[in-house]
This record gives sequence, structure tokens and C-alpha cells, in this order.
Amino acid sequence: MRCHVRNKRKTGVRTAGLLVAALLSLLIWPGSASAHGSVVDPASRNYGCWARWGDDFQNPAMAQEDPMCWQAWQANPNAMWNWNGLYRNGLAGNFEAAIPDGQLCSGGHAESDRYDALDAVGAWQTTSVADDFTVTLNDQAAHGADYFKVYVSRQGFDPTSRPLGWGDLQLLTTTGRYAPANTYAIDVSTSGLTGRHVVYTIWQASHMDQAYFLCSDVDFG
Repeated sequence: MRCHVRNKRKTGVRTAGLLVAALLSLLIWPGSASAHGSVVDPASRNYGCWARWGDDFQNPAMAQEDPMCWQAWQANPNAMWNWNGLYRNGLAGNFEAAIPDGQLCSGGHAESDRYDALDAVGAWQTTSVADDFTVTLNDQAAHGADYFKVYVSRQGFDPTSRPLGWGDLQLLTTTGRYAPANTYAIDVSTSGLTGRHVVYTIWQASHMDQAYFLCSDVDFG
């Protein structure tokens, strides 16, 4: 009889553990209630890693085919599942004071260091762009925007050998307000840029003082 009770208890504990694991998987899934948004074209680092590998993230081929995504998946898979959650609250627009050089792509170690691997220096996969291109942002929660700031790294900065700092950026545009929607398009123009660059987008949401910090790797050809 005692053995029977003990086995029932073990079964109950095991079942409870499976339920907890199932609930946690729902919480980190990108379509969950915590959804916010990111730049999807040219893809932000973590959105790109999720889009390319989300259904095959344990494939060892990633280490050779997409090594920067590989190191990011190994460091913290939740940074890709939560590709829409790289934000900071309450900065009041004081971005340079809050986010140190070398931490721009993680939003200054946002969300308890979840996104730190996005600051890693190396050959992230790029999106080909022309001098004039459009930054497209997906806003799953329809927060709206007080404004967007779009920067690009200066000619001569090499993101494969140096961490990104504020002094490496030039501002392309600061927009006005955007009404709540699921997609926003920001047209930007550059001149004289060639090769690999980083496009850095700051999205100041309208629903509260919440700012998103998004690195997209591009190639001007």
C-alpha cells in the first residue's frame, strides 16, 4: 500500500512538472500575449535569426552557415523566440546616457541580459539595400509610435571587428508620430555608402514610455 501511494505521488509530481514546462513554452513563444515588435526588413539581428532558424534551431549546420546566429541561439534562445521584446521602459529619450557604447544592439543589456549576444562582433548575415530604402517594422501589439529614429553606421566602421558605439552612427531621419497599426514603413536616404553597415532603429512607442533598440545588418553592395 505504501509503495502504491509513493508511486502515485511520483506520478503527480511528474505530471505537474510537464504542465509547468508546457506553460513556460507558451510564455516564451513569439505569438504570446507579451508580443510587441521589431524591424523585419532589413531584418533585425534576432528577428533574422528567428526567421531563418526558428523551425530548425538545433541544426548543427547553423554553426557554419550562420555562425553569429549560432552563437546567439546558444547564448539565449529566448532572445530569438522573443524577437519582439527588445525594449527598455522609462528612459525619457535619454538613450545615449542609458545605453553604453558596445551595448547598442542589446538595448543596454535589456530584459535581464537576454539579448546580450546581439552585441557580439562578427559577420552577421546582411540584407542588400540601395541608397534609398525602406525600414519596415512589425508592431504586433499596435502600440503606435511617438517617433522613430533611424541611424546608419558611418563609412569606414567595420561591424565585423569593432563593437557599435554612438559615435559610429549618423542619423538618417527622425519621424513624426505614427497611429497604432501592425506595420510601419520609414523611408530613408543615404549617399556614398558602400559595403557592410549597421542600421540602428529606435522606436519610441506611444502607449507608454517604452523604447525599442534594433540592429539590422545591411550591405550597400
